Amino acid sequence: MDLEEGIHTFEGLLPTFYKGQTSMTEQELIDGIIAGDKLAVESLVNRYHQRVIKTAYHFLKDMDDAEDLAQDVCLQLLESIPRFRKDASLSTWIYRITVNKSLNHIRKNKKNQWVERIEMLFQSTPGNNRPQSWEPSSEPTVLDDKERKRILEKAINGLPENQRIAFILSKYEDLSYKQIAEIMEVSLASVESYLQRAKQNLQKELIGYFQEYSSKKTVK
Repeated sequence: MDLEEGIHTFEGLLPTFYKGQTSMTEQELIDGIIAGDKLAVESLVNRYHQRVIKTAYHFLKDMDDAEDLAQDVCLQLLESIPRFRKDASLSTWIYRITVNKSLNHIRKNKKNQWVERIEMLFQSTPGNNRPQSWEPSSEPTVLDDKERKRILEKAINGLPENQRIAFILSKYEDLSYKQIAEIMEVSLASVESYLQRAKQNLQKELIGYFQEYSSKKTVK
């Protein structure tokens, strides 16, 4: 399931009274939620759930995980909104929570993958005593659009954390440098630096990959 299909599916599961409740101002939303107003809660979900799913998906690359994380974000918002400091906009705060939860999910998965690889190292393949290999195949394949997308996503995921956050929020979420700085709680100069280094690192990584791919095709 891709991003658009996932969002449409998720929207279809929402009660009809969630739709159209977006006329409240930000302050009315906050005051209403604190007061336990059901319409304020419904308006919050209707206004922000797509953004949360979309942002989470760009980090996690899995729609089921993005939808589960969106539910967690929504619950945290409802629990934490009475303590909202208003030092940034509500949308900035929601982005910040979504990014942090997405990164925590990635870190947890990386830890689990590391454990799985260690376990595989001590498992034997049928018929011999050698450990199973989890190295990728060296056989070159046809580089189609799906493969290009996978390569780009892998390169983005390999960026240092701050560069990855800034790049995704800029290129996928189309946020301004000012908004990114508020979400990441850093200066504008830092955002500019993260994005510049992200572009340089991606260019270096992708050029290296395609050079390697071309040499394999030539040898074959």
